[in-house]
Amino acid sequence: MKSLATLLFACAVFGSLANSVSAADKPLRIAVIPKGTTHEFWKSINAGAFKARDELAAKGIKVDVTWKGPLKEDDRDQQIQVVENFTAARMDGIVLAPLDSQALVRPVANAAKAKIPVVIIDSGLKSDKYVSFVATDNFKGGQMAGEHLGKLLGGKGNVILLRYAVGSASTEEREAGFLEVLKTRYPELKLISSDQYAGATRETAYQASQNLLNRFGQQVNGVFCPNEPSTIAMTKALRDLGKAAGKVKMIGFDAGSQSVADMKSGDVQGLIVQSPVKMGYLGVMTLVEHLQGKPVEKRIDTGVVLVTPDNMAQPDIKELLYPPLEKYLK
Repeated sequence: MKSLATLLFACAVFGSLANSVSAADKPLRIAVIPKGTTHEFWKSINAGAFKARDELAAKGIKVDVTWKGPLKEDDRDQQIQVVENFTAARMDGIVLAPLDSQALVRPVANAAKAKIPVVIIDSGLKSDKYVSFVATDNFKGGQMAGEHLGKLLGGKGNVILLRYAVGSASTEEREAGFLEVLKTRYPELKLISSDQYAGATRETAYQASQNLLNRFGQQVNGVFCPNEPSTIAMTKALRDLGKAAGKVKMIGFDAGSQSVADMKSGDVQGLIVQSPVKMGYLGVMTLVEHLQGKPVEKRIDTGVVLVTPDNMAQPDIKELLYPPLEKYLK
């Protein structure tokens, strides 16, 4: 009996050790879900997430990063479905850029209930059921845009704000910051339109830009657009109308290659630039640290800078404007 008990104990210990070794060898499965997959901004987020994966692998930490999101940034139902599918698949964690601050509350809460931690990136969520929020200070970015436009116009003139989309927390904060500076610092700047929305694509943004310029093209002195597609579309519409090259001061957000080219050509006078590679990178790194039982900050600011024709050649700025995406998106 004693030898049988000893044998059973040895088998149990061996089985436990085998399971622990198997668990140690098993990679962490992390889903990264962007708002959309079309625009360059999201490709930079993707590159940052893969950069984190590669660095962790070099340290012996195995992580499988799955990148999946809706094609367009207005497809709430599809993004909700993606979150729900990854929750059902029992991923180890989710990194999410919610395209709607309210619509994604329930899916994130359900993931948390299933003990799948979620790190929010880029755009806020009206919930506290997440591990950390890794993003730009978007209100500050909007303030920087308002300050730069106010200085370019000498504090006087007619201004258009082309908004992005209802429910997008990041762009709503940029718009609010912009309007706050106009109200408090530049009261002689007249806001002639602030209730129009660009929508999720360059095509819808271009149509909205044309409509605005058909109405206000002869009056407007400055424009602010709060994201990549709206910036590119409005710049094209100004060019088509003969109002580019600084005739109308154009301030945009994000560093898409077309916007950078438009700044080089003199059609854009300022870009408020985030660090999406850093955002994707820290999103994954923060989630892995949490999964390892390490404490993480609830709010991580990834920074924002004003880029102009005067400083765009500086090394630190060039790194933001021309991120080496191909290095990570192999």
